[in-house]
Amino acid sequence: MAEFKLPDVGEGLTEAEIVTWKVKEGDTVAINDIVVEIETAKSLVELPSPYAGVVQRLMVPEGETIPVGTPIIAIGDALDAPLDTLPSEPGEPGEPSEPSEPGDGPAPSPEIDLSNPAASGGGEGESLVGRNKADRSAVRRARHAAVPASAGGAAAQLQLQGSFEPGLASPDVADEADEPAVPATTAPAAVAVVRTLAKPPVRKLAKDLGVDLSTLTGTGPHGTVTRDDVQSAGTSAAPGDSTADSARPAPAGERETREPIKGVRKMMGQAMVGSAFSIPHVTEWVTIDATRTMELVERLKARREFRDVKVSPLLVLARAIMLAMRRTPEINSWWDDEASEVVYKHYVNLGIAAATPRGLVVPNVKNAEQLPLLELAGALNELTATAREGRTQPAEMAGGTFTITNVGVFGVDSGTPIINPGESAILCIGAIKPQPWVVDGEIVVRQVTTLALSFDHRHIDGEKGSRFLADVAGILEDPASALLF
Repeated sequence: MAEFKLPDVGEGLTEAEIVTWKVKEGDTVAINDIVVEIETAKSLVELPSPYAGVVQRLMVPEGETIPVGTPIIAIGDALDAPLDTLPSEPGEPGEPSEPSEPGDGPAPSPEIDLSNPAASGGGEGESLVGRNKADRSAVRRARHAAVPASAGGAAAQLQLQGSFEPGLASPDVADEADEPAVPATTAPAAVAVVRTLAKPPVRKLAKDLGVDLSTLTGTGPHGTVTRDDVQSAGTSAAPGDSTADSARPAPAGERETREPIKGVRKMMGQAMVGSAFSIPHVTEWVTIDATRTMELVERLKARREFRDVKVSPLLVLARAIMLAMRRTPEINSWWDDEASEVVYKHYVNLGIAAATPRGLVVPNVKNAEQLPLLELAGALNELTATAREGRTQPAEMAGGTFTITNVGVFGVDSGTPIINPGESAILCIGAIKPQPWVVDGEIVVRQVTTLALSFDHRHIDGEKGSRFLADVAGILEDPASALLF
């Protein structure tokens, strides 16, 4: 029997919460099958199994926070530990597993397939964050030859390390019918199980909203249930928000409800407090006529090259920011207090603040200054879609140099944003809406918005901050002026 211990999924995280088990005791799992969803201090992460066999014990209950290195699941051979002799309740973290009867066979060696997942046609060598097979019957599939025990530990570590390389996000997940399985000698014949097609984040949303997926008719590809399907059957999303409303109904008769501060929300709170009280913030505002930007957005939408990407004013704002940085590079720098140095970044990792039910996340587009407008649009689309589905990984939030926060989607005019730790400035854009505006001495209706820039006043003085904000505003007012940069 092999115990899978909670790994460090990146950046020195020390603990995580068990959110949802994707398997149950008695299930048969293959290498790379998703067995559990955990929440770290930065994001939700799905863990693939490094072993193949039968789930013997779930060693940590859902909702419990445990340190890295704690055994969380035991996987073995059905012949070595009959299912009816396994304990019915999960053991305590770190509790050793004992054989059900004296004289049981030796523990199975971990089966590790290090073949190229992209080159394989599916099966056990597939994607590191592969399919969810939690509802199988208790059957065994034909197994590969076991890897020698001496190589198993190192191979398993390599397999897990590969799962969390920087920038690797979980691919879209859809359930498929199991390949032919061989029934165990003591198990009944396999019973066909019909499952509703839905991605793991959609399943989690349905669980949070109390929606039974089996009652829904999917509108996605191949009948897949989408977030919109779940939200229309349960709680609707907040206006302009990309995530479901995280508010919980008040229990009958109770005047207060307490919710633990943990995971992403806890880290976000600590980061914002640290930033607010360690960086001298200055915020400047400017209200502009963005009519020409809106006209440019409509022209871009009509172009053949942009037909497969979403084009919004955020795209024009992102490009304007990177152009304006050429004249004010201090905006894309960082005050290193320990080294008593200002670090100038010659690249732009452009962060987009996104509110989710689990807290604020700020994924960033790497090397955004190198991307043509079409590729930048695609990168922004992918970034926001990943955040919306709750699949943003820690590596995608690391290394940001400048952040945009868009409160306009909520109908808000603007705000005083707090600088993301490790950066020196953040720009907030408010709602773009028709308002009276003076043009050539006459009052006309124009598309008006407000920009707010917060910056670190230790090394960005008022002149530099004002010039940068004015440059961004100028491009949004007249996109053709970008040719001057």
